[in-house]
Amino acid sequence: MQVNHATDYGFSADEIYSVSDFLALTKSTIENNIPTCWLKGEISNFSRPASGHWYFSLKDERGQVRCAMFRMNQRAMKFVPENGMEVLIQAIPTLYEQRGDFQLIARQIEPMGAGNLQAAFEQLKAKLQKEGLFDIQHKKPLPKEIKAIGVISSSNGAVIRDIIKVLNKRYPFAEVLLFDCVVQGEGSAEKLSQAIYAADKSNHCDILILARGGGSLEDLWAFNEEVLARAVFASNTPIISAIGHETDTTISDFVADMRAPTPSAAAMMATPDRLELLAKLDKLHSHLLRCTQKNLNDCQQHLEKLGLNTVGFGRQLNMFSQRLDELNKRLNSHFKATFTLKQSQLNTLSEQLKQYSPMVSIRHKKELNQRAKAQLNNTMQRQIAQQRLNVTALNQQLKKSMDSLIEQQKYQLGKHSVGLNHLSPLKILTRGYSISMSGDNQLLQSTTKVKIGDTIITKLTDGKLYSKVDKIEQD
Repeated sequence: MQVNHATDYGFSADEIYSVSDFLALTKSTIENNIPTCWLKGEISNFSRPASGHWYFSLKDERGQVRCAMFRMNQRAMKFVPENGMEVLIQAIPTLYEQRGDFQLIARQIEPMGAGNLQAAFEQLKAKLQKEGLFDIQHKKPLPKEIKAIGVISSSNGAVIRDIIKVLNKRYPFAEVLLFDCVVQGEGSAEKLSQAIYAADKSNHCDILILARGGGSLEDLWAFNEEVLARAVFASNTPIISAIGHETDTTISDFVADMRAPTPSAAAMMATPDRLELLAKLDKLHSHLLRCTQKNLNDCQQHLEKLGLNTVGFGRQLNMFSQRLDELNKRLNSHFKATFTLKQSQLNTLSEQLKQYSPMVSIRHKKELNQRAKAQLNNTMQRQIAQQRLNVTALNQQLKKSMDSLIEQQKYQLGKHSVGLNHLSPLKILTRGYSISMSGDNQLLQSTTKVKIGDTIITKLTDGKLYSKVDKIEQD
């Protein structure tokens, strides 16, 4: 005999909970009655174990609460929280049943006083500055002689057209190589980094221009990614950063060897002016003529002095003087001819450069892109057809499995039906037994349930008998 002591304390056994049942009830009550809410406070006890989840406490001057942010919810985060940071948290209240701890499951974290992207920008800027990536000692000087310029940008934007336009006017002698890549969106930072690596390893470019048009902080975010900043720093080729407008500042600007306010300004910064070179050449030519004439005059004067001081050598000096005049004329003639030849060669090279316009290369790249697009489309069509065949085969296998499972279930149902039939009280009636019920179809289990004169129903295997009670005997 089991003795129930619960009644000794004034409550029944049904009111007693196990610890796990009580915690489950508490968790359900919290989650169903406290909605998702925003909280503000200071982060403390922040930890990031190998699982990638974040665990920390959110506190103010009067209390604190444990919080957790799972790795799946961190995908939209651009910064990592730190101890002492004031934040806003969107969280779901819940109970961790294994320890019985009340906690908040964070779904979104925003820094107080700054946006998510701005906080990530400042955080990465401080980190890279501490590592020395912004130090002036790491800046590479721009080369004085430019033969090839690598432009890392999109072929669809106005940036490359502006750069080519400036170079055609200012310095048409340099070869322009476009490393086409996306400059915005998911994965663009990695693609820009790959383009920098390819341009640097080609050893064909004297200088690189990393360029993009203006936009919002979100549009320019690829140039604030750590992977791109480290690619810029690792490049052996000098890089000019020309991102957005003059007021826009990115992490790449701090790491690059030089920053230009616009892509057009980067093209001017990377090359000398053709007119300035020609003016310098004219100046050097004039200076050379003056120096040559001065030397000739000095020699002539010196010869004249020798002629005055030397007796008997007058005729020989006159011959030397005449020879010197002839050499002077030949030198001037040779210099003019050389200058004219070089000027002609320069004009010829200028015309040839115009023929080798980057537009031909761009047109060729577009044709290659169209071919690659067609090949990709054909590959996709083949993959879709193959997947459709796979789906058809799997559908047939599923149908066969379902038919087999239905047959098994029918067999099991038949077995259970036979078992239930053996246990049915109606089966017992076939052996001579009967069931008695009152007039309102209630099963009669005792003589106390009927009175003399009541009508009772007797259920037999092949029908029912309706009788009236004349006498009642009790055992």
